[in-house]
Amino acid sequence: MKRHLSHFAIAPCSFQMPEAANGNLVRIQVTPAGFFRPADGRQIDVPGWYIDASIAQRVIERFNARVQPLVLDYEHQTLNKEKNGQPAPAAGWFQSLEWEEGVGLFAIAELTDPALEHRKKKEYRFFSPVFEYNGTTGEVVELHMGAITNNPAIHGLQEMTLLAAATFGFHQPEDDSVNELLKALLAALGLPETTTEQAAITALTARLAEDPLTSVRKALALDEKADQGAVIAACTALQTKVASVDPAKFVPVDQVAAMQTQLAALTARLQERDDKEVTQLIDAALEDGRLAKALEPWARELGKSNVAALTSYLDSVTPIAALTSTQTKGKAPVVDNETGLTEAELAVCAATGISAEQFKAQKEA
Repeated sequence: MKRHLSHFAIAPCSFQMPEAANGNLVRIQVTPAGFFRPADGRQIDVPGWYIDASIAQRVIERFNARVQPLVLDYEHQTLNKEKNGQPAPAAGWFQSLEWEEGVGLFAIAELTDPALEHRKKKEYRFFSPVFEYNGTTGEVVELHMGAITNNPAIHGLQEMTLLAAATFGFHQPEDDSVNELLKALLAALGLPETTTEQAAITALTARLAEDPLTSVRKALALDEKADQGAVIAACTALQTKVASVDPAKFVPVDQVAAMQTQLAALTARLQERDDKEVTQLIDAALEDGRLAKALEPWARELGKSNVAALTSYLDSVTPIAALTSTQTKGKAPVVDNETGLTEAELAVCAATGISAEQFKAQKEA
């Protein structure tokens, strides 16, 4: 893999330093957002320098990982002291970096008292960063130091702003329209509104890298490796199938629902009729001796599931007079003097194969 060489740039950006509000803290614009070039006509080995939110995040992470604070000096004397032999006193020290979307990279620095006096007297108004950049793409890699100056090479940067300690985390109000756009983008990606910018960019990049045919293949039940031709063929076949559907072969949903209601009502009426018929069959069989009282529950269960089977059974059974409910036709039963049983009871004994004594014992129990 080809390695991109990192170069250094002294880019005195035309960012003015505003007046102090309280203390020695100053907010300095380090770079603008996007592409930028030196305004003094100097030649650089890339089309331009570049920074955006994701690049700025990496620059900030490198800054936060440093142990020794970065120096802010006068007129880049730290870089020139070996040549001119002059001292290079610090004008301040960088404390933090922050990105402001659409504007650029900012630094919070603490000025020394002499530098603060120079600023108040408007003897120094601008800032010039020294940063490392990618020798191929021009992307800013790391901030190394900076200087207060009056002859910046990059114009259009904000004046240095001295801040009160209470406003250290200063952010300009965001544009509501931009907020709504970001919310819509996060929603489209299925991400919560609390998602960080880097996470959103990662998700968006992954989504853009997806094969647009993936969801189509899945919907068409095709192999995940199916090429564009196979997808088109499947879509064409589906379109042909839909076009060939005969509407006459399909019934509207509301009509189907109405038919189901009518069917349920008809089923209920048929069940009611069957229940009535079963009752009539069983009552008749109990009356004429074709069905014992003990078999009545079984007969009713059979009738619920299969009336025809119950009818067939009762038609095949020979009536037993002893089982009839009116065997004597309304007359008092005649008792056999020898056994003490009635004629009907003796008939039951004969039909069941038990003795008169056994019957009497069960009867008296």
